[in-house]
Amino acid sequence: MALRLRTDMPKIENVTEWVNGSISNEDLSGKIVLVHFWSISCGLCKESLPDINQMREDLPHVSFVGIHMPRSEKDTDIDAVKETISKYNLKHPQGIDNMHSVVDAFENQFVPAFFLFDKEGKLRHRSAGEKALSMLKKPLERVLGESE
Repeated sequence: MALRLRTDMPKIENVTEWVNGSISNEDLSGKIVLVHFWSISCGLCKESLPDINQMREDLPHVSFVGIHMPRSEKDTDIDAVKETISKYNLKHPQGIDNMHSVVDAFENQFVPAFFLFDKEGKLRHRSAGEKALSMLKKPLERVLGESE
């Protein structure tokens, strides 16, 4: 991941399709934001989805945005992605990024991957892979503590 800490949140635009409502950078202005990259072909991603749902419920002051990042041609099946979103009860906005517009803007290569932004829209933490979710806990607590 090359996106540097303390840089501004890249534009979330040119998404192939939104599920659970669309979102723009303007909608996220002044909010703590967690952008989560995942893929239907990623077992680790699917294992973490219930934990992400719980986090979303536990942290109402954080705006969650899911970005589905296809890793193969098969992953670009929009109906399959929507089915997974429904199956795992993902209620926050989910951008299906078949053209990798958001993926490229965030300079992301991995799933699962998490990008945490503070209320000023600055990147405060990024993590990817097997331990990505557990690595997010302390930075998230720190950013939440700063905003009180």
